[in-house]
Amino acid sequence: MINPIKVIIAEDIAPIRKRYVKILGSHPEIQVLADVENGIDACKKASELKPDVILMDIEMECKDAGIRATGEILSENPEIKIIILTVYEEDELIFSAFRLGACDYILKNASEEEILQGVIGAYHNSSPIRPEIADKIRNEFQRVKTYESSFLFMLNLLSTLTPRELDTLYLLSNGYSKKDVCELRCVEMSTVKSQVHNILKKFNKKKIADVITTEAERHLLGTILQNHPKN
Repeated sequence: MINPIKVIIAEDIAPIRKRYVKILGSHPEIQVLADVENGIDACKKASELKPDVILMDIEMECKDAGIRATGEILSENPEIKIIILTVYEEDELIFSAFRLGACDYILKNASEEEILQGVIGAYHNSSPIRPEIADKIRNEFQRVKTYESSFLFMLNLLSTLTPRELDTLYLLSNGYSKKDVCELRCVEMSTVKSQVHNILKKFNKKKIADVITTEAERHLLGTILQNHPKN
């Protein structure tokens, strides 16, 4: 056997694990280095044996054992190809594994041909992007894009405020009253009201509670304030 595809199988259900061993072990281009029943042993064997491909069950000693093992293995050996074994195609944990670097998934009741094609495809970097995963990837990109757009929009608006307006907005968004701001800043109420008016105008809002509405926005405001020179 010349340069066989070296495989480790991680699956906690013995009959399923033995089936994979039999199918893969009978192929002339594949060598099963080890079969294990939990994520801990999968990590140990991956580090010790340096396989080309690992078949990794998601749920073993705990619900996300395969996900944890995938992350640990790929952080140390990113060249290893990991194929997730799952019962359900729509399992959200599959996408978690893809985010960590898994290259494919196989249903546990897959045919012998599908299992062999999956391993050989992973080895040759030709694993398909399945429609279910492609949809999840597109949705994730859209989520990130939406977040980045809202973040930049808020950043741009905050950048239009003066240091004193930033300070006033920060205090008000953290539960202080206008009277509290006056006392803390040693300024007249008219000054604070003028600053609030300017803030609302720049944000196109009717009340100050609508300007900063999330913890992320409050954190961004605090960060800007800490790095903004006072005047």
